[in-house]
Amino acid sequence: MLDSASGETNGVRMGRLTTHILDNTRGIPAAGVSIRLFSLRDERELVAAATTNSDGRTEEPLLEGTVMVSGTYELEFDVGDYFRNSGADIDDRAFLDTVVIRFSVNGNENYHVPLLTTPWSYSTYRGS
Repeated sequence: MLDSASGETNGVRMGRLTTHILDNTRGIPAAGVSIRLFSLRDERELVAAATTNSDGRTEEPLLEGTVMVSGTYELEFDVGDYFRNSGADIDDRAFLDTVVIRFSVNGNENYHVPLLTTPWSYSTYRGS
């Protein structure tokens, strides 16, 4: 049984992966951004897809419990579509289209991979 306070299932620690996106151009969460998560274990495999809500977050963790396996992953964020559809005054000058972040995880730990973005730049970090 999962103990949500400790993140353990039957005494075994289980991790999770979450994300959110902030529109640094306007200082707001980026709602409606399509996100895809790929595992790079044996071959590149789509393991989760979501769209951000009004808070710039996914409704559920992208990975958690037994599907949170140690390894290398890629997150794809469709920020170009977001900025073109957001009403931001960028014309067609946006530099970024799909932001890809490659990272590695230990399946027993929690990871939060936020994306702070503008049409021309982005940054990220490992949160928990």
